[in-house]
Amino acid sequence: MPSAYARPVSYTARTLAMLCLLVLLAACGRSPSSHLGVPGDNDPHEGVRRAWGLPVQGLDVARYQGRIDFDKVKAGGVHFVYMKSTEGKDYIDPSFYDNWKRARASGVAFGAYHFMTWCSLASEQAAWFVANVPNDDDALPPVLDLEWNNASSCKNKHDRADILEKVRVMLAAMERHTGKVPVIYTDMTFHRDILEGEQFDNPFWLRSTAAEPHTRYHGRPYLIWQWTQTGTMSGINAEVDRNSFYGTPDDWVTFQLTGCDPRMVEVLTAQGRCRSMK
Repeated sequence: MPSAYARPVSYTARTLAMLCLLVLLAACGRSPSSHLGVPGDNDPHEGVRRAWGLPVQGLDVARYQGRIDFDKVKAGGVHFVYMKSTEGKDYIDPSFYDNWKRARASGVAFGAYHFMTWCSLASEQAAWFVANVPNDDDALPPVLDLEWNNASSCKNKHDRADILEKVRVMLAAMERHTGKVPVIYTDMTFHRDILEGEQFDNPFWLRSTAAEPHTRYHGRPYLIWQWTQTGTMSGINAEVDRNSFYGTPDDWVTFQLTGCDPRMVEVLTAQGRCRSMK
């Protein structure tokens, strides 16, 4: 499998396609449901109002959303969809391959996330992810979902140092498999208990459904902001998590072309960890 240090690839055609996308994003520059005058949420919170108007909007989905009409999702203004792929060392979301195939065919930006568990080895989970998630050059960087496993039989929170070691093993394996720097998804509790104060090259996807992330995560910058779990969207017959990308349409194109947080491109490119935009 290609590693993060694989040989450079020409993206001339891809760059032209992204420039076309940039024009469309600049023209649309609004949340998916802003033309309706509503935030697209069954239980909107005023504390996240700014997220509604950010120009690049996305979803994260799993089997709970049922069969998704990705063409309608894209037409509704969604720019990216992350889908659950794997969990722990032996679970795969039953909707993953269907979601992956049909999201790809729709032309919406797509990617996979792995839900980390704490009662199995990181090496086992990495092997499971590698065996089940395609190394697709067109996919977004993978996401590592870091939360306490409160709904499972795995209740042991373990030692902080042990958890951080598992996290770094998993991030390295995901980057080797995909050749892209993984994104870390987390919530306030896990961030406070484990991640706060830790330095990562990886960008963060932060859950904050009642306030802006900077007020909850002590200055941790975010790439993606999950602003509701009660979202609504044409093409999905269930509530869905909705998210906003932090930056401008130009920043979004840079992220897609390089696979790196635009704010870290210069540093990570020097390390051979970002794709060429040429």
